[in-house]
Amino acid sequence: MEIATYKNDVWGREVLLGVSWELLWLVIVVPFVFIALHAIFQASRRKKEKPSSGGERVRRHDGVDRLFHWVMAASVFVLLITGVFPIIGINFSWLTIHWVAGIVLTLAVVFHIVRSLFWQDLKSMWIAPSDLRELSDTTRKPGKYSLAQKGMHATVAILTLMVIISGLILFAMIDTPWWDRSNALTEATLGMMFFLHGVATLALIALICLHIYFGLRPEKLFYTRSMISGWISRDELAANHDPKRWAPDKSV
Repeated sequence: MEIATYKNDVWGREVLLGVSWELLWLVIVVPFVFIALHAIFQASRRKKEKPSSGGERVRRHDGVDRLFHWVMAASVFVLLITGVFPIIGINFSWLTIHWVAGIVLTLAVVFHIVRSLFWQDLKSMWIAPSDLRELSDTTRKPGKYSLAQKGMHATVAILTLMVIISGLILFAMIDTPWWDRSNALTEATLGMMFFLHGVATLALIALICLHIYFGLRPEKLFYTRSMISGWISRDELAANHDPKRWAPDKSV
């Protein structure tokens, strides 16, 4: 199975055309195999008592951050549908919807970066050496975010930036209400942009499958609820987080 596809340019030279979309089935099958194995493993373990969602509530996510999350999620899903469906043979007028969703995603990410730099605690999301102890010590409780959550965030951030940067470059090459199609890029450079865009897209598909799975697991469902309602209970906080590493003071 090839990772990339190639073509001959106008001079007869072999140049990169883009990612091989044969990989699409691999990045769908592999996460679902992992999900099945993980679900079987979790089912075989002794169930822990589930912390109560009642009682006092504490703020985990502000409203503006929840809005960003769902705007990003919606725009990514629209981008995947409009970008991948035509490749697998489901044809429709997708291009305009695709670049509009791309602009929405870009603006949302720029907003998030600015907010993170000036109004949020970046340290809460950095992967510190102390976080790595979670790999060997299963009793160690994290701060606001676990090592797995930080790792997922960092990976999604890198892939999303790859999609946005390559997408904006490709966007400049098509007809829009503001400019006409340009042929400023060489075929080799254009192929590299398509390759990077495609690789990041495939990786995001795999990560989204895992993200949805873990977000719907019974023991993690309170995190998904917090991304909708903003809060977790004091009991959930005590059961899943180290108060010395994260002690929210905002009650809901």
